[in-house]
Parts: sequence; structure tokens; C-alpha cells
Amino acid sequence: MRITFIGATHEVTGSCTYIEACNKKFLVDFGMEQGEDYFENVQIPVSPSEIDFVLLTHAHIDHSGLLPLLFAGGFSGQIHSTTATANLCDVMLRDSAHIQEFEAEWRNRKGQRSGDKEFTPLYTMDDAIGAVELFVPHKYDEIVPICDGISIRFIDAGHLLGSSSIEIWLTEDGQSRKIVFSGDIGNKNQPLIRNPQHISDADYVVMESTYGTRIHDKPADYVTALADILQKTFDRGGSVIIPSFAVGRTQEMLYFIRQIKADNLITNHADFPVYVDSPLAIEATNIFINNRESCYDEEALSFVRKGINPIGFEGLITSVSSDDSRLINEDTRPKVIISASGMCDAGRIKHHLKHNLWKKENTILFVGYQSANTLGRSLLEGAKKVKLFGETVCVAAEIKKLPGISGHADMNGLIEWITAFKTPKMVFVNHGDAQAADALAAKLKNDFSLNTYAPYSGAEFDLISGEITIDAAAKPLPEKKHITSSVCYNELMFATDRLNELIRLSSGRTNKDLRELADKINQLCDNWKL
Repeated sequence: MRITFIGATHEVTGSCTYIEACNKKFLVDFGMEQGEDYFENVQIPVSPSEIDFVLLTHAHIDHSGLLPLLFAGGFSGQIHSTTATANLCDVMLRDSAHIQEFEAEWRNRKGQRSGDKEFTPLYTMDDAIGAVELFVPHKYDEIVPICDGISIRFIDAGHLLGSSSIEIWLTEDGQSRKIVFSGDIGNKNQPLIRNPQHISDADYVVMESTYGTRIHDKPADYVTALADILQKTFDRGGSVIIPSFAVGRTQEMLYFIRQIKADNLITNHADFPVYVDSPLAIEATNIFINNRESCYDEEALSFVRKGINPIGFEGLITSVSSDDSRLINEDTRPKVIISASGMCDAGRIKHHLKHNLWKKENTILFVGYQSANTLGRSLLEGAKKVKLFGETVCVAAEIKKLPGISGHADMNGLIEWITAFKTPKMVFVNHGDAQAADALAAKLKNDFSLNTYAPYSGAEFDLISGEITIDAAAKPLPEKKHITSSVCYNELMFATDRLNELIRLSSGRTNKDLRELADKINQLCDNWKL
């Protein structure tokens, strides 16, 4: 039994862990790296076709986003997740593939004029659909035998609809070990979904450290603060435009707005319309509703039992088609527009900003984190003019920030989760930047006497002997690069695996066939000046 750490090691995105046990090879998560990339990840040590199955903690793209690439490389095993995660991945992976194909089409149109080489999408819609068809959904809290010697159970992690920690029981040659993956641990008292559930026993724990050095500010009265912004904007004849992540944050905003309407917190504009302009957000909202019994917290379920949809209300209008989207800005009434993407770097929100940023009566309300070098961050930092679709747009609207309730546990929440265990043999700390991962590992060791290890990519651990067999060092990238570069290198490595397999299976073919294959490989090397 051995575990190899691949991704989200001293970094926050790109979660991936490889395990060999009970004559099986499997992954826990296979996520896309997003944002800035600081360290080089090792490759999965086997080809995709050799992976027997995948366990998925939740649907966020930094945990699930490379599953279509795995499928494209030859993976055909099962992907095990909760039912809600499977439902969300059905729309999120297809949406990711659409973005990949759209970007490739745009870059190739542009590249034709300059003579650039053809740009290939990371994966296609067919790859995403192929991956989605491999999902096997499970309920929370049920022990599921995967194969001889391996059983699993999904426990609610309270981070996103369907998010889970995963308990894994392994038995091989008379030796048994239990390992728990935290997934992303949720913050307490989020709207709609339950608090993270605790687990009491494990031999080994792999836990995240996203906010391993931070304490969240105590949430203000969110509903009152939001109602105040709406009231002031409507009173001056304006609209509130909310850039929002399609899955999670949009549904939270609908939950709060329903309460505002139900409690009559807005005067003189009580029937204000609310547009949700994001096909992904609309599909995700339906998935939230369909999984309410298994995922909602008690407060949300209390509304359901009264026949009330906690994220639905009179005046809610969903916009699916492009024509529907364009018509929104012809509605002159004071209104709310919720649209993706949350950081304004893509999607329909850019069109709404083009139509509304220059009007001083409007408010652009940010309700989530804005990364560096995004349009959202520029607006929050006081940009006076921005470029949208090649046009310079003056920023006259009021720019406001209303921090949402974080979906991640802070340092105290992480400590509460891990200290519910009866002293595990080792706690592996990942899914946090270098400072957060190392600091949390040190705190757990010094303050709680836990044996901790914050691995770098490539680190390997023997689950039977309890020893680190490869203590990988940090491998900083020579320069910062966009995620696509790293991911495409993964795809190249998968291609070499297939080539090696082709060569291995060519034994016994005719000399003519072998010579033709060798000539093509040599020609490829010559063309790339190898």
C-alpha cells in the first residue's frame, strides 16, 4: 500500500492523489490547476488506461476538471462520488469543455491571420460526456465496497452541495489501514447546506489547509446589509449587477434575496425583478433543488416542509438563450442581475458591465473573492476605465463589496475538524499555499502533538510501514506559467504512454510495418528538432 501526492501540494488547486493498494491503482480527485502556478507537479506514475477507478470529493473544477482529459487518455473505470456531485459534474464538466472548445476556436481564428500553429483544446465536449458517463453516484454515510479489500464512505464536508470527505478502508495480505481525505472542509453556518460532519478514527488523514493561517471575520447581518444596498440603488433609479460564481454563491444570493422579499425589507420597490443570467447557474440551481433532502441544512429543509422553495420567489427570471440575455438590459425597471463569471473574466457578466458600468445610478456588487489580474479586482481597486469587447467603458457606477460567507473553514474550523480524530498515525497537510500548509502542519504538531507532514509533489508514503519512502523537494517552476501549459504537458505524457504501449504490442508484426512505424517516429523527432 502506497500513496503518492501529485497535485495541490503547497498549492491550492489541482488536487490529485495516487494510491496503489489491493492490486488496484486509483486516484482521489483529478483537478485542474487554476490561477498562478508555482511548483512543478510530477506526472501520475501510470497511464490513464491503468487507473482502475477515481474517488471524487466534490465538483469544483480544481478537483474534477481534468477527468475528461483522463478519459481522453484511455481511462474507462468508474468515478465514485455523491449523487449531488455527479449531478453537478454533469453540467460543470460540459461547461468546462465548452470553454475549452470556444477558446480554441477563437485562438485559431486569430491565429490564421498571423500564421500561428493550430491550437488544440485541452479536451472536447465528447471527452466531458465520456467522463460523465463513468460516474457512479452514492448516498452519504453508506459504506460501499468498491472491490476486494477496498471500501469507502462519503461524509458531508459542508463545502458545496454534494461535497464530501472520503473514508477509505484498505485490507491487503492481512494488513488493514484506514485513510481519510478531508476534501475541502466547509465553513459553519453557510446558507442552504449542512455544517461539515466530523469523523472520529483513521490511521492516516489527508487534509486541506486553504485558510490554515487565517481566521474569518465574524459575518455581519448579511441580509440587512444586502437589503440596504438594494434599497439605496433602487431609490436612485438604478440596478444592482452581481458578478457571481454559478455554483454555490448564486444559490446563496437567491436564498438571501428570497428572505429580503419575504420580510418586506425593500420599500417602494417590493416587486423588483431578479434575473439569473447564466445557463450553468440555472442548471446548478435546479440540481440544488433536486438534492434538497440529502444536502440541505435544517433551516432550508424547514422551508421545504412548508412548501416554500428557499431559493425561489416571485420576480425571479431565468435567462437561458443569448436573446434572453440581451433583453435584460432593455428592462428599465430597478432590478438585480446575477451573472457569471464571478471575477468578470468571462461569460455574460461582461456584457452586463458594458451596458451598466457607465451609469452612475447603478451598483456593481461583488460578493466573492477577486483574484489578482482579473477585471473584478481592477474594478474593486478603483479603475476609472476598463476595456470590454475592445471598447473603452467609463466606470461611473458605484462599486461595492459585500463579502460572502466563505465556503472554506478557517484555521479554527480546520483544527476543530482534525482534532475530532483519535490521534491518527500521520496527518498529511495539502491543498494550501506553501505558507498555509507548512504553518498548519507546524501548529498541529506543536499545539496538538499530531504527527504531520506537508508533502511536495512526488512525495511517496508506505501505508504499511508508516514511512516516507520518497521525501520530494520543492520544484519551483522556472517562471510563472498559465495552467494550460502544465495541463498540456500532462496530455503529452499520456500520449507517450500510448506510444510506448503501441511499440510494446508491435512485437511480431512484419518488418515493413515496424520500419514504417520507426520512420514515422524518427520523422516526428526530426520535425521537432529533437
